[in-house]
Amino acid sequence: MRRWNGWGDEATVVELPAHGAAFLADLIGAGQVLPDASLAEVLAKVPASRLPAHELVVTTAEDRVRHARGQSLPDWLAMRSGDFGVFPDGVAYPETAEHIRQLMVWAASHDVLLIPYGGGTSVAGHINPQAGDKPVLCLSLERMSRLLELDEQSQIATFGPGANGPQVESQLRARGYTLGHFPQSWELSTLGGWVVTRSSGQQSLRYGRIEQVFAGGKLETFAGTLEIPTFPASAAGPDLRELVMGSEGRFGIVSEVKVRVTRLAEQERFYAVFLPSWPQALLAVRNLTQARVPLSMLRVSNAIETQTQLALAGHPGQIALLEKYLSLRGAGAGKCMLTFGVTGNRPQNAASLKQAKKLLKSYGGVFTGTLLGNKWAEGRFRFPYLRHGLWEAGYAVDTLETATDWSNVDNLLNKLEASLRDGLSSEGEKVHVFTHLSHVYGEGSSIYTSYVFRPASTYAGTFERWQKLKHAACSAIANNRGTISHQHGVGRDHAPYLPVEKGELGMAALKAMAVHFDPDGRLNPGVLLQD
Repeated sequence: MRRWNGWGDEATVVELPAHGAAFLADLIGAGQVLPDASLAEVLAKVPASRLPAHELVVTTAEDRVRHARGQSLPDWLAMRSGDFGVFPDGVAYPETAEHIRQLMVWAASHDVLLIPYGGGTSVAGHINPQAGDKPVLCLSLERMSRLLELDEQSQIATFGPGANGPQVESQLRARGYTLGHFPQSWELSTLGGWVVTRSSGQQSLRYGRIEQVFAGGKLETFAGTLEIPTFPASAAGPDLRELVMGSEGRFGIVSEVKVRVTRLAEQERFYAVFLPSWPQALLAVRNLTQARVPLSMLRVSNAIETQTQLALAGHPGQIALLEKYLSLRGAGAGKCMLTFGVTGNRPQNAASLKQAKKLLKSYGGVFTGTLLGNKWAEGRFRFPYLRHGLWEAGYAVDTLETATDWSNVDNLLNKLEASLRDGLSSEGEKVHVFTHLSHVYGEGSSIYTSYVFRPASTYAGTFERWQKLKHAACSAIANNRGTISHQHGVGRDHAPYLPVEKGELGMAALKAMAVHFDPDGRLNPGVLLQD
């Protein structure tokens, strides 16, 4: 059963190890535990629906609670405190494109606002209804999750937009294929959501970001259905796929997604290497990327994240032995862990591994084999569950990400971390901040930063602490040549910073498109574009 007030399945629990709690207490102080509201308490707050009856619309209190919030830290605080603020007036579960079109016609005739809902994993405020005079309908696409067609000659698969990661992969693997798109939210996030937020999977070096795998599909708009055919390439004007990718529900609702798929690889392995210092690690990962060594995945943690990962990993005796071994090999204090994957047939993987090991050795890399790499692969979708363990120990955790050119990576990373580390100094509070480069390109890299801080004595005070940290970090990104979002979209949380990146003319173009496809502004108002 999916949690109503947190991440994932209720049966999956990731606890914070005792020595992990002690590690954080030494760094930022003892945890502050806040009381959680019960589901019954929240259900009692749900007001009567303002929607007229419709056969596809459900107005029960629990459906509305379960579709009222995403997975950002403000969403977490709202769910845990029970103070949701605004609930949608109902939830619709369309099963076909025709159902979506019916609901859009009905919404227009009854002056209803629509919020498209995929997996509910947004960390940027995409799906939260806002207070207002008009009723709000959440349009859940979870029943549109089937593989509709697989063109094996062209290797193009057609899916319903509500297929989540496991549903996409299970249906493709039964036919011998994979999409290869594995964001950390893979367990819950959906194919349609990946498209409209420009998602990036952890193995994008091999399979590409969503831009490379999204081939076409259909978008239901208030101006009609936009159908995008598939071509291997085209010079026929601007690419209309770009109107869908990153649109975040402002222009229309995705009803069909066509993606480029790949045959399953013969072999896949993940490896861990420790570099003596951050400067050496940064040079190594940049040169690996620019040399086009055919890896499927490559990420590197800075020294603080490496230290934190080892402290929270459990098995302190084994970790102590590893630390001793690494120190003897020249990777002591300040070491950085680099993880990479090779995917393909055996000769390809052997050649890729040989190239990677040779280059990394030249930067002092200590190769530790597949044990830690496989541990990463086994647990890569479990990190969101750690928020529960941290919360129960009295700590709040959040993440943010950006991307920039290689020449600016160190500058932006240092300013971003400093903005968070000093963000609560006026309150005498410390913030634990750590970073990794999770997606790399020839010209630059993403920067993925996590930060842990103590809640205040109240939920309101904790939200105010988050606001300070979020604004400081987003300002550092926007003012230092970083994109406001590398992989999570804009939503409401990042919308104030988007004009810095797009410019006045670019913002005007986006607004004009929103008016063209949705003249009455019914689709996800306030998301992407501030209204």
